[in-house]
Amino acid sequence: MPISSKLKTLLDVNKIRYVVIAHSPAYTAQEVAASAHIKGKDLVKCVIVNSEGEHYMVVTNANQRVNLARFKKALGVTEARLEKEDEFNNIFDDCEPGAMPPFGSLYGVSLVVDEAVYADQEIAFNGGNHSSVVKMAFADFERLAKPRKAAVADPL
Repeated sequence: MPISSKLKTLLDVNKIRYVVIAHSPAYTAQEVAASAHIKGKDLVKCVIVNSEGEHYMVVTNANQRVNLARFKKALGVTEARLEKEDEFNNIFDDCEPGAMPPFGSLYGVSLVVDEAVYADQEIAFNGGNHSSVVKMAFADFERLAKPRKAAVADPL
């Protein structure tokens, strides 16, 4: 299955080297990692948090979970809650529900990446569907995505 059209265009226009790994359908981050033969700590997942009426795409390693208290402290906000897929699916119009790539700017969503994700030289993530993973250099991801780095996650 092809990756998100917006993601493919962004990567190709910017001449980014990336690899697409096709795998059998998987729906949780740990299932995706196993299906694509990637360690759970080497795959990232996207969680959507609503804070004061704004959507935030929060990216953590697959073996982490968003800590809303840490999120609020890091961003200086007073309220935050995890959103359900039906609250944000229309934003990610070229993606299957829950399989959006970690490029919030493609969808007009603020991007926050947990500091632990910065430890690796590569990043692997859903390509917009439940059957492909994209791997690329973390430096290229950071340059294109322009995330806000923050301590917002805890180990599972």
